Amino acid sequence: MEPVTLTTDRLLLRTVGPDDTEAVYRAAQDPVMQRWISQFPSPYLREHAEAFTAQMVPDGWAGDSMYTFGLFLRGEAPGGEGPGGAELTGMLGITMRALGVGEVGFWAVREHRGRGYVGEATPAAARWAFTALSVDRLEWRAEVGNVASRAVAERAGFTVEGTLRSGVNNKGVRRDCWVGSLLPSDLGLPSTAPYLPART
Repeated sequence: MEPVTLTTDRLLLRTVGPDDTEAVYRAAQDPVMQRWISQFPSPYLREHAEAFTAQMVPDGWAGDSMYTFGLFLRGEAPGGEGPGGAELTGMLGITMRALGVGEVGFWAVREHRGRGYVGEATPAAARWAFTALSVDRLEWRAEVGNVASRAVAERAGFTVEGTLRSGVNNKGVRRDCWVGSLLPSDLGLPSTAPYLPART
């Protein structure tokens, strides 16, 4: 699939490329992100950012396996960082896990935390996944203790379903994780396949 661009009230969600490498590299120096994001090497080197923007992101779009959006401020005055003068506030990706099932992951740049940018972007990306990718279940996972990620997911409408023992591998250590889901019906959208909830 060719990369798409989405918009919200405050944000432009677009793919990232080599021009965004420096912004990604600087953001990834945050020790909080290196602690909680299992995919982040520690230390996070410039070569990691280069591989992400030049290979991993475009390969994900081309292979319909991972759809990555940079979250950039809209309407920013010229002189900001990144192409078009837009400042990077975070990143959001949807990784396809099975037929009709995607998993969302996200992070916020330290200087932009607490402003609701990721929480604003997540429903927009979810709506796109439900309508353009025929996703019927969008999952969210985070290591137990990552309360900031959980708060964003819950504000975006995810239902936290429980704890998976040894559910994530964070830099060689198995850890428990929370898991939650968002369904098309949570956003008032139809599913591509009929859904029959369990009766209790």
